[in-house]
Amino acid sequence: MASRRGQMLDGVLLLDKPVGLSSNHALQRAKRALDARKAGHTGTLDPFATGLLVCCLGRATKIAGCMLDADKGYIATMQFGQETDSGDLTGNIVFAATSEFNGVVRSDLEMVLEDFRGELQQVPPMYSALKRDGRPLYEYARQGIELDRPPRAVTIYKLELLSFTGLEAQIMVQCSKGTYIRTLAQDIGRQLGCGAHLKALRRISVGPFHLDNAVELEALQAMPEPQSTLIALDALPAGLLPATTKQKEEL
Repeated sequence: MASRRGQMLDGVLLLDKPVGLSSNHALQRAKRALDARKAGHTGTLDPFATGLLVCCLGRATKIAGCMLDADKGYIATMQFGQETDSGDLTGNIVFAATSEFNGVVRSDLEMVLEDFRGELQQVPPMYSALKRDGRPLYEYARQGIELDRPPRAVTIYKLELLSFTGLEAQIMVQCSKGTYIRTLAQDIGRQLGCGAHLKALRRISVGPFHLDNAVELEALQAMPEPQSTLIALDALPAGLLPATTKQKEEL
C-alpha cells in the first residue's frame, strides 16, 4: 500500500489567510508548501475575511480542540445603510435605509456600542456551518429557508471604535468563542435603525497567538525553507499542549 505523501512535521503555523480563499483551501495550500503529511486548522474564517489562521501539523493537531474554545480578536469594518442576508458584503440586500440617510451620528454609535459590551445573547446567522438535522444552516439559507435558532450566550470583552466616517466604522472586537462578528454588525445596524453589514473582517488573535507573528500565504509558498516558520512543540505557550503529548516528548 502506497504511503501518504509529505513529511511528518510537528508544529504550529500562524498563517495570514488572504481574502477570497476558504480556510480549508488556505490550509491545503500551506500544507503543500510545507510538504506536510498531516495538518488541520483551529477555527474557520469566511472567504471574504482575512487574518490569523492557526494551522496545526502532526502531533500539534492535539491542540486543535482547546484552540476552538479560545477567545478571539478581530478588526471589522461596518458599512451602514444596508443589511444583507449573509451579514457581509457577499450577501443580498434585505434592508436599506431611506434615501434621506446621510450616515450615522458618532455619539449615537458610541451609545449603541456600549450595549454590546459584556455578556449578551446572540442568534447565530443562517449563513453558518452550525448544523440542523445533519445539514449546515447555510444549505437551508441558500434554498431560502430560515429556521429558528436559539440564542447563545457570548461575551464581548472589548469593543472599541477605531475609525468613523458616518457611513463606515472600523471596530476592534475581543470576544469569546462562538461569537459571530457578522451578527454583531447586523445587530448594531438594527439598533441604530439604519442597517449594517461587514465590509471587511480581519482576525488578529486566537488565544495566545497574534497576527503580528503570522506569515502570508504567498510568502510561505516562495520560501526555500518554509518549515522554518513552524512553532515547535516545545516552544508553544505554557499549558497549551495536552499532557499526553508532553509526556511523550519527555520520554
